[in-house]
Amino acid sequence: MFDWIYSPEAWIALATLTSLEIVLGIDNIIFISILVGRLPAHQRDFARRVGLGLAMLTRLALLFSLSWVMGLTDPLFTVMEQAISGRDIILIGGGLFLLAKATHEIHNSLEGEEEAQTGATGAANLGMILVQIAILDVVFSLDSVITAVGLADQLMVMAIAIIIAVGVMLFSAKAIGEFVDSHPTVKMLALSFLVLVGMTLIAEGFDVHIPKGYVYFAMAFSVVVELLNLRLRKGKVEPVQLRKPISDDHE
Repeated sequence: MFDWIYSPEAWIALATLTSLEIVLGIDNIIFISILVGRLPAHQRDFARRVGLGLAMLTRLALLFSLSWVMGLTDPLFTVMEQAISGRDIILIGGGLFLLAKATHEIHNSLEGEEEAQTGATGAANLGMILVQIAILDVVFSLDSVITAVGLADQLMVMAIAIIIAVGVMLFSAKAIGEFVDSHPTVKMLALSFLVLVGMTLIAEGFDVHIPKGYVYFAMAFSVVVELLNLRLRKGKVEPVQLRKPISDDHE
């Protein structure tokens, strides 16, 4: 089981796979951050930890069910000469769900609608949000595990890469979430990115392969431009000069 420790190729595969798992986890972090931002402040850390914990468990469960995962690629039926497999159904369903959720969040952000976040309603929202995170975790994890299978041969290497990647995501999720929540334009970019990811998942479900590098490059470029805009706006803010009021008392 641990023979891979003495293999340089296995360590290279571990480093490469861990890096890719972290990159593939960006959309997962953004989705969790957007959803968690609608919860009361005291529930956010708990929801983040549970959401990322579910992501790790889902990926490991799929990883240790490789025969079932690879069986998802077998065609189930044909629609207009297009073979549809179980994997395609999951990707298309997940993409549609992500499109609907991101569009709903964009609508709420633009219209200024806020849901009640206290008392029993807050508890209900927490449960609903964890369910939504769990649903999308399956979709994101499926893509992650298929990538892992293509890059590494040892099951233990794949599992360690997934655990390390989720650990990095857990460490950075709070900072990313707070940054997104405190900058409305960045939040809109994140939601637009989720729309783009949703369309990519749907395209993948119909066997139209879009390299993920294009998607992540477009998002990274947009984020860099927005960071420059934030720095520019911050530089234009003039400090408020406090002046001592002139007293009218001439005594």
